[in-house]
Amino acid sequence: MEIAAIVFVVFIIAVAVVTFFILKKAIKMAVRAGVVFLILLIGIIGAASLWYYNSDSNSTKTPAATNKKSR
Repeated sequence: MEIAAIVFVVFIIAVAVVTFFILKKAIKMAVRAGVVFLILLIGIIGAASLWYYNSDSNSTKTPAATNKKSR
């Protein structure tokens, strides 16, 4: 699940970069930087939560049951 968190962060960074350049001519730099900061903050929080909730080291994973053929 760590890979999902990394992919999520990379995706959010790409969205932030695209948003920054789309808003380049429309809005002043301070507002543009604020929007990009919010997008990156959402990405970091999302990735951290993915990583935290799916890296339970205390949980024991039982192996899959083996099927025996009767004949």
